[in-house]
Amino acid sequence: MVNQTEKGQRQLDYLVIGCSLAIVAISVGIQQTFGLFMLPISKELSWGREILSLALAGQALIIGIAAPFVAAIGDKWGVSKVIIFGGLTYVVGIILMSQSTTPISMFLSAGLIVGVSAAACGMPMILSIVSHIVTAEKRSVWLGTVTAFGTLGQFLIVPFSQQLIERLGWANALIGLAFIVALVVPLASISKNIKHNQDRVSSQKLGEALIEAQKHSGYLMLIVGFFVCGFQTRFIATHLPAYLGDLQFTSELAAQSLVVIAVFNGIGSWGFGFLGGRYRKKYLLCWLYAFRALVIYLFISTPPSEITILLFSGCVGLLWLGTVPLTSGMVAQIFGTRYMATLFGIVFLGHQVGSFLGVWLGGKLFDTTGSYEIIWWVSIGLGVLATLIHLLINDTPTSRLSTPTLETNA
Repeated sequence: MVNQTEKGQRQLDYLVIGCSLAIVAISVGIQQTFGLFMLPISKELSWGREILSLALAGQALIIGIAAPFVAAIGDKWGVSKVIIFGGLTYVVGIILMSQSTTPISMFLSAGLIVGVSAAACGMPMILSIVSHIVTAEKRSVWLGTVTAFGTLGQFLIVPFSQQLIERLGWANALIGLAFIVALVVPLASISKNIKHNQDRVSSQKLGEALIEAQKHSGYLMLIVGFFVCGFQTRFIATHLPAYLGDLQFTSELAAQSLVVIAVFNGIGSWGFGFLGGRYRKKYLLCWLYAFRALVIYLFISTPPSEITILLFSGCVGLLWLGTVPLTSGMVAQIFGTRYMATLFGIVFLGHQVGSFLGVWLGGKLFDTTGSYEIIWWVSIGLGVLATLIHLLINDTPTSRLSTPTLETNA
């Protein structure tokens, strides 16, 4: 029989997980709305698309650069403290973004401040919290659940943002989003009660963990593979609304396409997390990247219509962030969860470097050629490359993990 102390701890664990899911829904959901601001901001301020593309690409890159550092701080002094800080500065960044009228102020607010803040309360931090609570057997499906809740945030916040933009204008819409981000702070305060159990018996230091990962070829390949994921998804999320506008489709359809991506991403993220607990994650990643390349090829090769756009959104949504539970799950599988926030934060940096290039090159090549065709083909080629890379990954756990670690029952 489970005693009252264990029962109370288990209930607290589920409360912390629930708050963590809400945080990732808000943090990731807000990030996915910025593509909706591309046309209204560029038109009102008479900017080319490269300017806002550069700010949002910088945001993606800064998220990646900051992620390992804030994760290391969280591993040492507490993840919840970092998330609270991130929530507060996220609000400040979005408000300053709403008041930006020059490229430099937009880059500092939307790029620098929002970027650092999103890293502090983003996916690597939340995945670390959940990984420390759940058992190894249930880890993959829970990581998929975390990723799916990021999608839930996109599903709820994207159409809400579109309505705010249409009714209040882009500046007031951003202020409205700032109020939503403010909810991160009280949610993160509850997460202070997390009880870290897993891998705490290990005497490994952070520096030793970094050296161990650096020497592991599979870890380096995961970074390259996640680069491709970031390139493809952030390019689509940021430029798809503008691409559809160029084809004379409505902004409502653009918002609908992002919502469809969100809905099917939730299904795909949880589904790949579920499958990751039963099949080798490296092979699932191979299939994911191969199908994503195929879906993009079929999309740009088919005459555009509302049906083909929504079909593309649904198919690419199924393959959208299923990479996250599989990639983060492989990091935990190979190295354990003691320094997962930091190790996955570095892999996440690869993702965000890809995001930067996908967003910036999308705007740069459009302003240069008047078309997104080249960047679509680059995305296809990278999908093929990622498929081949994951075939070669060594996913065997390190010998250090042969010693059993403590587990909980969430």
